[in-house]
This record gives sequence, C-alpha cells and structure tokens, in this order.
Amino acid sequence: MIQNSDLFALSYLVATVLFILGLKGLSSPKTALRGNLLSMVGMGIALVATLLNPQVTTYGWIIAGLSLGALIGIVLAIRIDMKSMPQLVAALHSFVGLSAVLVAAGTFLLHRESGELNGVLLAEIAVGSFIGAITFTGSLIAFGKLQELLSSNPLVFKGQHYLNAFLAVVMFALAAVFVSNQDFTLFLLMTAIALVLGFLLVLPIGGADMPVIVSMLNSYSGWAASATGFTLGNTLLISTGALVGSSGAILSYIMCKAMNRSIFSVVLGGFGGEAAAASGDDSKAKKGVKSASVEDLAFMLENAQKAVIVPGYGMAVAQAQHAIKEVVEVLTQKGVDVKFAIHPVAGRMPGHMNVLLAEADIPYDIVHEMEDINTDFSSTDVVFVIGANDVINPAAKTDKSSPLYGMPILDAYTAKHVFVSKRSMKAGYAGVDNELFYYDNCSLVFGDAKGTCEQLVRALKNA
Repeated sequence: MIQNSDLFALSYLVATVLFILGLKGLSSPKTALRGNLLSMVGMGIALVATLLNPQVTTYGWIIAGLSLGALIGIVLAIRIDMKSMPQLVAALHSFVGLSAVLVAAGTFLLHRESGELNGVLLAEIAVGSFIGAITFTGSLIAFGKLQELLSSNPLVFKGQHYLNAFLAVVMFALAAVFVSNQDFTLFLLMTAIALVLGFLLVLPIGGADMPVIVSMLNSYSGWAASATGFTLGNTLLISTGALVGSSGAILSYIMCKAMNRSIFSVVLGGFGGEAAAASGDDSKAKKGVKSASVEDLAFMLENAQKAVIVPGYGMAVAQAQHAIKEVVEVLTQKGVDVKFAIHPVAGRMPGHMNVLLAEADIPYDIVHEMEDINTDFSSTDVVFVIGANDVINPAAKTDKSSPLYGMPILDAYTAKHVFVSKRSMKAGYAGVDNELFYYDNCSLVFGDAKGTCEQLVRALKNA
C-alpha cells in the first residue's frame, strides 16, 4: 500500500524531473516555449503537493500570500515590456535573497523557543542568511544600474578587494561563533556584513558586463533557495535551488569565457574595474562622423548580396523587432542573404536579443551567435546595426585603456559597409566612445530605430 509520504516524495520527484526537462528546453529558442510549459507544470505539481502535506494545518496566511503574489505577478506580466525585462529579473532575484534571509531568521527564532536548535540547523541558517543577503543587495544594485537610477560606470576605490576580503573573513567568523553559541545578535551582525558585501561586489561592475552579473545573481538566488530548503527540510526546494544555482553558474562561466573574463573575478566583484574612458578625443571630434539617410541605407541593402543585422538594446527600447522583421522579409524577396548576429551580452541580460527576435517570429535559422558568424563579416556587403554599441566597438581590441579591452566583439568593422541606427552620438551603456563610428566604411542613420526601420521598409518596397 502506498503511503502518503511516498506520494509526496513521488510528486516532488516528478516536479524535479519536469524542472530538469524545462531547463533543457530553455537551451534553444526553438524549444524554449516547451521548456517553460514543462517547468510551469512542475511548479503546479509542487505547489499542490506542498499544500496537501499533512504538516500544513492552516491555509489563511498561505492563501493570502499566494493571492498577493499572483496579483503582483499578473500585473507585472501585463504591464512589463521587453526592454524592462532585465530590471524585472534583477528585482525578482532580490526577492529570493530577501526571502532566504527572512526564512533563516524566522526558523532560528521558532526553533530557539522550542529548544530544537542544533549545530547542523544553525549552519544551514547562517549559510542561507548570508547568501540571501548578498543576493538581495547585489540584485538591488544591478536593478539600479539597469534602470539607470545608478551610473553604469564601475565604482572603484583603492583597497577595495582587501576590504571585501576582510568583510568576508569577519562574516564567516561571526557565522562560526553564531553556530557555537546561538547568539541572535551575531546572526544580525553577520547578515548586516553580508548586505554590505552585496553592494560592494556589484558596484565595481561596469555597464558592458552587467549581463554576466545578472546571470551570476541568478545563480546566487538559486543557492539561497537551496540553503532555505535545507533549513526548512524541503527536498524539492533543495533540488530546485541547486538546479537554478548550477545552471546560472554554468551560464555565467560560458559568458565569461565568451567575453574573455575570469569567473573568479565575477564572484569577487573584480572586473569592470577601470573607470570609463572619456567619450571621444580631439582628433575624433575634428574628424567627425558620416551620416546617411534611410534612402542611402535602402539602396545599399537592396544591392547587397550578403547583409548582417546586429541588434542591441536600442532595438528593445524602440520596440523595433517587428519592423525589422518586415525589413528582412522584403530583402529576402529581393534575393539578399540576410542573417542576424547576436553578441553574448547584447542587451541587458543573457538571451535578451534572442527573446525579442523570437517575439517577432524571426526564423531561428538566420539568427547566429557571435562565434558562428564573426568570420562572415569580412565577406559581408552591408552590416545594419540597430541600437548596439559596446558589442561592436573596435576599442575592445585596440585600446588597452578602455574598460572594454579584452572583450570579444562582433567584427562588424571588417564589412564593406556599416550603417548604424542611433538616436544621437551618446556613448553606449559602458560609457565608452565607439571608434567604429569614425571608420571610413561606417555611416550613422540618426533617428528612432523603429521609425528608421519602418521608413526602410517603405523605401525598399518603392525601390
């Protein structure tokens, strides 16, 4: 006869398997929808199983919390636009971190009253609290930078790494003493130091590297959830948190490798450390840039054999993905070979551009990652850049003083002709002037990206 405990264990196992299959589906835009659906089914099973657990004796606060959370989630889902999705992700990470801290504190106070504290539980409480605290404040800084409430420039000062190391040592020491003597004051001090560390670890991150830190904070939130699972004795929360934590860490490693960054520097808050370079120098200012009309761009595109489109955050801001799909359709009808080139950190979070292009139903087979398409630029007739900046800046290869130096870029500058859609000459998110704009083969098409693409469609159709 199957016992109730066996049914709950089986439900949690099924949910975990669905989460794993969901993550696997998210590895490709073609299967992302299926992956999301599998994960949602898994979460549904997990919620129902947890609510039916005999240990749950009252539902008042649970229903209130679920209702409030559902209301907030529905409102956000309806109102949020794609350009704000990275900020939302960062904010949600902060909620997970704060939840871990509150659960740790509540568990300690509850078990202290009942006299059920032991060394293992106290260690779980300490780990859950300081990981959650770092995630909470680190995510707040990431949100502030992505929302442009804070400067995207890295904030650095002399002795920063030594201060971080000192605070980390003190935090671990307080955690060890807390486990041994169960003093809640030590718990609060440890958590406060972790909150400060969260600020200090993310403030040095420059704008160009924010997608990596968003990915790493995703990993932190997973480990915080897993630690909370240990504290609560919930096996599903342990496994789910571990899945999120490990997948986020793997994604961060892949992105760091693609950007020539050190994963250890990400964890320690050490990269993006130089101040942003001044925007432009006198020689560039005197040389100026070449501007082009939409008609010029249309003429070059329709007479091209190969064209590559490079999307960036400006496309998300202007919501130009649907208009650019029309451009692709018209060019394809005219016999032009059109491809998209995606940089690993284009936009404000991993996969940002892929999601936008998928939203516009742009075929997956013409969307290529940087490592697959970089060699094609030198044989490309026209590159059309829509709102991208730092990911095509040759300074990453030529200027050792640039905060972008060492980051692999899309080699758009090697194409025969480059047209960049921009609102103004304002520097990109990293605050660095783009050398490409002053190249002889580059022209700027000033204006809103969506309006430019819509005009481009009309010009191509009338050609």
